[in-house]
Amino acid sequence: MPSSKDATTAPSWSNTRAFRVALATGGVLIACVKEYVRRFDQTLEIQHHKRFATIKTALKRELPDGDFPVWKALPEGTSAPQVEVAKLIYGAYGVERRDYEGRDNANRRNVSAFNAPVMGFVFVHEKMLPMERDGRWPHAPNSVPFRQRLTALTRVQSVCFRPGAVRSSRNLRFPSTTKLITGFCLGYADTQAQINRVNAPRPPIQLLEGK
Repeated sequence: MPSSKDATTAPSWSNTRAFRVALATGGVLIACVKEYVRRFDQTLEIQHHKRFATIKTALKRELPDGDFPVWKALPEGTSAPQVEVAKLIYGAYGVERRDYEGRDNANRRNVSAFNAPVMGFVFVHEKMLPMERDGRWPHAPNSVPFRQRLTALTRVQSVCFRPGAVRSSRNLRFPSTTKLITGFCLGYADTQAQINRVNAPRPPIQLLEGK
């Protein structure tokens, strides 16, 4: 496992070191996974676009309490790559297009951190996060380099998972002046698992021409 000193060599935020990282292992990780799966299942009707699902969930006080909205519509022109990758991922899991239960099971693996032995949460000081004008997502330029640096140092697989929909937790004490911007899990990949052979397509590099 990486030392905490290794993590401090990740890219900073204008040299402010304004990010904080929480790691969950052992019993705390198990409790976190259980909580995330429970919250995920509470919102299945919303994810399935059932009528009045959001209202009913709100009345039960079971809506996600994340720091940022995660269910807003994608910007124009970005859905096609998402669909392309989704087909590859669901295909690796053997999930057919209208197999909604299979989709739920695949997505449930995400919120359960893919059974990894380490679950991580990245926070940034709330005043360091200007929002896009339409409120879609915060500028978080260093969350990806952070994971890449951590992966390189530890020689383990780092995978992003989705903790953003939920902030409150009985299992972790989050810094009060921060916002939760991303999550990751660390572990060794199962080389026999079909899902680990999926290579997401990347658009070709486009060079900008000078004026």
